[in-house]
Amino acid sequence: MKKFLKVLFYVVAAVYPVLVFTMLVVFRMSVRILSLFVVVLACAFFLSASGVRKSDGKSEKKALDWRPMLSSALFLLAGILCFVFNKNIFLKLYSVVISATMLFVFGSSLLFKPNIIFRFACLGDKSVKGSSFEPQVNSYCKKVTVVWCVFFVLNGSVSAFTALHDFGNDALNDKIWSVYNGGISYILMGLLFAVEFLVRKMVDKKMIKSFSFTKFNSDSRKDDHILCFEDSWSKKIYKTWKDFLVDSAKLRAFISEKKSEDWILHCEDYWYFLCAFVALLQCKKRILLTQNISENFIAEIKKPGVEFLTDQNVPDAVSIPELVRNSPEPDEKFIRELPVLNSEETCILMFTSGSTGKPKAVPQRMKEFEEDNAFVISKWGEEFISRKLVTTVSQHHIYGFLFGVSLPFTLGVPFRRKRIEFPEEFETLSDEKYMIIATPAFLKRTVEIEEKLSLKNPWIFTSGGACSAELAEKTEKLFGFCPLEVYGSTETSGIAYRQQSKDGQKFTPFANARLWLGDDGCLRVVSPYIKNPEGFATADLAEFFDDGRFVLKGRSDSIVKIEEKRISLTEVENRILQTGLVSDVKVVALQNDVRQYLAAAIVLNPEGKKKFAGTEKYLVNRYFHDFLMQYFENVVLPKKWRFVEELPVDVQGKKHKDEIVAMFINE
Repeated sequence: MKKFLKVLFYVVAAVYPVLVFTMLVVFRMSVRILSLFVVVLACAFFLSASGVRKSDGKSEKKALDWRPMLSSALFLLAGILCFVFNKNIFLKLYSVVISATMLFVFGSSLLFKPNIIFRFACLGDKSVKGSSFEPQVNSYCKKVTVVWCVFFVLNGSVSAFTALHDFGNDALNDKIWSVYNGGISYILMGLLFAVEFLVRKMVDKKMIKSFSFTKFNSDSRKDDHILCFEDSWSKKIYKTWKDFLVDSAKLRAFISEKKSEDWILHCEDYWYFLCAFVALLQCKKRILLTQNISENFIAEIKKPGVEFLTDQNVPDAVSIPELVRNSPEPDEKFIRELPVLNSEETCILMFTSGSTGKPKAVPQRMKEFEEDNAFVISKWGEEFISRKLVTTVSQHHIYGFLFGVSLPFTLGVPFRRKRIEFPEEFETLSDEKYMIIATPAFLKRTVEIEEKLSLKNPWIFTSGGACSAELAEKTEKLFGFCPLEVYGSTETSGIAYRQQSKDGQKFTPFANARLWLGDDGCLRVVSPYIKNPEGFATADLAEFFDDGRFVLKGRSDSIVKIEEKRISLTEVENRILQTGLVSDVKVVALQNDVRQYLAAAIVLNPEGKKKFAGTEKYLVNRYFHDFLMQYFENVVLPKKWRFVEELPVDVQGKKHKDEIVAMFINE
């Protein structure tokens, strides 16, 4: 019975204006009799709104369904007022009240987020919430909510006019009111639904569709969708989505048979890295990502029971290429039915570069990686999907992993299978539009070697070190694009960005990051990627401006005390660069039996080599010593100088302090 009453309620609510018109005009029912009918119907509807819910296994509680209850109350109020005053105006104002109520519901959701249309979207597609395209969906839904608010304002106004205005006689008044509220209003609403549906389809086609490592399935892409390519796009040597499903399934079959929980992963080939990484996630293994595969380091982390997957010739390791090549293809069911993953339950150990000491393992989860990707996609996703991706950066560090592997996979952007190792390789990339993931060190090498590159509308991201104003300018001149710099670390992921052609030296914090200065003048960071709710304390000195942007002022660990005088190693390096004779420099603090002192390792640029050609070393030392005397006291100036062809750096372009110190100790 209650179900019948509920159905009847919705039918009556839909055709209410027509029923009122029929009763008053066609059957000439008196207002008071009609009002009594409305009161009785409202009471029945009110009773139908009551339901039963179980509170525990022993007792039950009565509950009310608020949706028909509210409308029932409005019906009841309209009926009572009509009976008391013997006027049908109160019945007619029901439509106005409904429009006002809907305006309140929709309008208030714009203030108390999320908006109501977005809530409906999330109910219809549960993958929206937490996805990389959530900001886009939310933005569109907000616009649709505003449109409906405007409609309810206009519809309510016209409805009020038809209810209150005198068109000449009662019969005509009732007819006009019923025609609009029972017909035209619904037609307009239907047209709005239809137009919004068509617009939504067009927006949906343009909307970036992404599928992260923990949210994709075998049907996320078409089987022939190209994931990666050899060397350059025009060579047409591709790996497809089907290839990925098959190769990752082969690796998953192998890994699932092993009892080991910890797996070291090192792959120079991005394709093998992708397939192995996904297979390890699907087998719920802990992944140890490392760029360093030296014998001593591997011996340190490869404890008993730890397996090692690689594409390099490393003793006591499983060769991924051989495994993929020699394993039989699994059956179609195993390939297509992929394990369900929880991004919060994943565990990846990423080792820091070790540029300031011994590398340390930083635990990560795919949850934070996917949140990072979502933000980058919301800001620069359109640029990514319009290009093919190449990288100079190792995927074993957070920057290279996020931008070189995770982002292109999530967006379905084809990526180059092998990392660009030599600047000359850029000359082969004039066939397509490319997204270039680089480091300042690699860009520096490129601008020193290349004179002109004819790339088609490239985009360049850079991170992993400071990009000087000179390098940014030269890069823009060579590539036709000023690099977009991302500031962050293994511990924090990306937290700010700048493009020096627009921003100068100022970084703009990511919208989802909160930054401030600690008492020591160093940056403190809170963001969704940092698991500690208190945030992370960096060693980077900074200065903030009124607009919320900031500039970096060096590192706190670059401040040393020489003869009781504090000196910034970064400042000394910058002054040496000001000579215009140096392409790279690293100043380190050394300690002997007596005191601490500075030493400088310098790479001369072509102008410097020309100037000092045939000059004795002590005179070259004297030149830089005398130049620095303009800015510093003699006691803090470098006491040792080394002039080398290049400084020792890792694949990320970061200088290794220990190796530079060894230049002076092992003399």
